[in-house]
Amino acid sequence: MSDLAQRLARVEAELAIGQLPARYAVAVDSRNVDALVALFAADVDCGRWGIGREALKRYYASRHVLTAFYRSVHLVCGQTIELIDADHASGTVYCRAGHEDKDLWIEMSICYFDRYVRSEGLWCFERRDEKHWYSTDWQQRPNRGEGAGFQNWPGKYEGPKFAPSLPHAWPSWAAYWEAQGDVARRAVTHAP
Repeated sequence: MSDLAQRLARVEAELAIGQLPARYAVAVDSRNVDALVALFAADVDCGRWGIGREALKRYYASRHVLTAFYRSVHLVCGQTIELIDADHASGTVYCRAGHEDKDLWIEMSICYFDRYVRSEGLWCFERRDEKHWYSTDWQQRPNRGEGAGFQNWPGKYEGPKFAPSLPHAWPSWAAYWEAQGDVARRAVTHAP
């Protein structure tokens, strides 16, 4: 393949992959499950739900996913893409999401850690791993209020299993603050 053809293929791949997070947000917020599962590879691994898009439909239909909230607004606000080869890529996507849960409007700051694959000739999600900084009702700051924790979505995200993993999941985070020291850290946070 010529250098120009390789560069063009790279640009086309990045443009196609770049559409996936926005299409995911629209599909979730409009509850268009057919459009949502079409964004994933035909052989998507859904763990205990099975393999393939029909299994993914069952997962999204489960009580703890799309029916866990009524309205939602997912605002995609940044993406990185690393092409691995002609058929595989990885990346991250930042998202700010609001969810209606009866009397609450829960805000979450999210980072999706994505793997992309070419499936049936199209770029698709192979896997999305969601990690988040916090979830809390929009009337509260995540580090204030009852419980003063960064996880405050009653009945949904409770217990250590659902503790926010960002920013601590990044190895660079711990290294940075270790180098800065406890005095610098305590000057800017009560809850490291």
